[in-house]
Amino acid sequence: MKKHFKAIGIIPARWESTRFPGKSLALIRGKPLIQWVIEKAQTARRLEKVIVATDDRRIAAAAEKCGVEAVMTRPDHQSGTDRVAEAAAKYPAEVIANIQGDEPTIAPALIDELVGVMLAEKKWDMATAAAPINPLPAAVNPSLCKVVFNAEGQALYFSRFPIPFIRDKTGAPPEKLFWRHIGIYLYRKKFLARFVAEPPCKLELAESLEQLRALHIGGRIKIVRTRRGSVGVDTPADIAAAEAELKSARRTV
Repeated sequence: MKKHFKAIGIIPARWESTRFPGKSLALIRGKPLIQWVIEKAQTARRLEKVIVATDDRRIAAAAEKCGVEAVMTRPDHQSGTDRVAEAAAKYPAEVIANIQGDEPTIAPALIDELVGVMLAEKKWDMATAAAPINPLPAAVNPSLCKVVFNAEGQALYFSRFPIPFIRDKTGAPPEKLFWRHIGIYLYRKKFLARFVAEPPCKLELAESLEQLRALHIGGRIKIVRTRRGSVGVDTPADIAAAEAELKSARRTV
């Protein structure tokens, strides 16, 4: 009989990245990008298993070298979430953590906090994280996804536009008005299966943000606030910023 897991982490990684093909194996401070992400996930104490879901044998070999299982998935998935869902179907688990394969600075403590929320508060279908945007002018950057949430921490909307809109521009906006969404998602397994079975909604297509599909179908998403965001590697130019962040984090440990 298969072991039943409370929470597992799945790292989606494909070779044919539009802006940076093969980035999973790009060297950052002497180690492949995917290795950094695996090691962060392995450090999270509340994940009972870490898996890499990929469509490429080279990435699978790098994952196995790090001591984690690699699941080969279809090459035609439209998103990392679809790839995670295919791999998740193989494991009896209550909560699935979708850990982005291009964020080498993701904090293990944040992963643990998100898992804790999902296991303790059954009302949430999903959980994710957000950090204050600083400096505030960065809020206009469309590459940063913004999120607004209610007093309970339930997500109301995600957008590439700076939300909320500031009507009165005569004074400085209050601190912690704009929140940057951090791309880590935790799903209840049943909701994940439902999510990927639904077609993209109009808002998702307009914003190019798949989490809007979850809101569209009535999903309850918990936003966990954190002080520090993570650095993603989308292009070769992002490697320097990731290396600087990893070096800085090492000095403060």
